[in-house]
Amino acid sequence: MISQHDSEVEIQRISNSLSGLCRIGGIAALILAAYSLATIVQIVMLGGQPTSAAQAFDLLEHHRVIGLLRLDLPTIAVLPLYYFVFLGLFAALRRSDRSNTLLAIALAFVGTTLTLATPTALSMIPLSDKFAAAASDTARNQLLAAGEALLAADIWHSTSAILGGVLLQCGALLISVVMLRGNVFSKTTAWLGIVMHGLDLAHIVGGLLLPAAGFVLLSIAGPLYPVWFILVGLRLLRLARQSQPEYPA
Repeated sequence: MISQHDSEVEIQRISNSLSGLCRIGGIAALILAAYSLATIVQIVMLGGQPTSAAQAFDLLEHHRVIGLLRLDLPTIAVLPLYYFVFLGLFAALRRSDRSNTLLAIALAFVGTTLTLATPTALSMIPLSDKFAAAASDTARNQLLAAGEALLAADIWHSTSAILGGVLLQCGALLISVVMLRGNVFSKTTAWLGIVMHGLDLAHIVGGLLLPAAGFVLLSIAGPLYPVWFILVGLRLLRLARQSQPEYPA
């Protein structure tokens, strides 16, 4: 069993070598926590993703800001923060289990990149503008078909996005297991990550076969995200603030 002294030595080593990554990762995690809370409020107050291209075009024409929010533009804006969070986690956990930490980061990086490569709300704006200016039903129908194709290939439905989500959740689940085995993060943070990312992974995979079950799993996992990000962010910032050990002259 790791002693308290060993734990403090480990924290000092983290602080001395890669404290900057811990600090950046902690800030990124807290921003993601705020985004997660804001997303929950947005879904309750404004609704989720538009169910059709016609609804998306109408929102973008008459309520553009709300339309962009419901088309998940903020998600694309904050998703790159996962790179910084996982770099901070690498700095914190590299001595606990270097190989699995590197594997988790690789999975998370590839998953995040695949998701970012999919069409976003910005792709719908020119189609919406053309739809509003269209002079014939034929032109409007063509634009609606193009809009439906974009919605089917977005960050929640395309093959790239689904594979990216699976890889990201696998990386996050693995890093939570590393947390549990180590002595840097609390067991509460580790178990919360395992449960949350496990449920979200099941939501992505199971939702393909049973959409209703996937919605239930996401409804359970979603509210856990702000808590996990806050715990991770505060811990990374604390690691970054550890004072330098004094050595005899």
